[in-house]
Amino acid sequence: MRIAIAGAHGQIGLRLARLLAARGDEVIGLVRNPDHDAEVSATGATAVVCDLERASVFEVAEAVRGADAVVFAAGAGPGSGAERKLTMDRDGAVKLLGAISGTPARYVMISAVGAENPPAGNEVFEVYLQAKAAADAALIESDRDWVILRPGRLTNDPGTGRATIATDSFRGEISRDDVAAVAAAVLVEPRALGAILYVNGGDTPIDQALAAALASRG
Repeated sequence: MRIAIAGAHGQIGLRLARLLAARGDEVIGLVRNPDHDAEVSATGATAVVCDLERASVFEVAEAVRGADAVVFAAGAGPGSGAERKLTMDRDGAVKLLGAISGTPARYVMISAVGAENPPAGNEVFEVYLQAKAAADAALIESDRDWVILRPGRLTNDPGTGRATIATDSFRGEISRDDVAAVAAAVLVEPRALGAILYVNGGDTPIDQALAAALASRG
């Protein structure tokens, strides 16, 4: 598969790019800063400079041209204010969606638990969840094939290859390694299309946890 990752220099993006390249996928890694090219290229991906906050939909479409799937793993990041939660976590995700309009590409969204019922308010984390919810809603309402992953609190602990995956909201924590592994798995799992999956740490191998969650959808 040819897979484009928005936010390829992010903590999940780098991990995902490495996994996908290792299994033989062609990976396009979108980066905002050209100084990050070398680190992204070291994963086996081809780095493409494309700033989702400033690029036009046409420019993003050119960057991901020919992709079988796109993954939104970008984000304004810790320390950013509420405004950038909207311009990146919401608007950047929607712009990527517009860029694949009219193509057969599927879209995997790295969202967050809490986006299913975001709190009102103007605090940064509240706006972050509102932005995630809006991006998820735009994807759900689109004509694209999609999968939404909503992990709990993210950690930098080593991945275990195991997780708890459910279609109902629940809270917990999970390593970024394991989130990347789940994203890699859903990219090649046709039964995952149209699923919103809550993902946290657990004792079940990821492939088994994913299969059980998808079977529960009926």
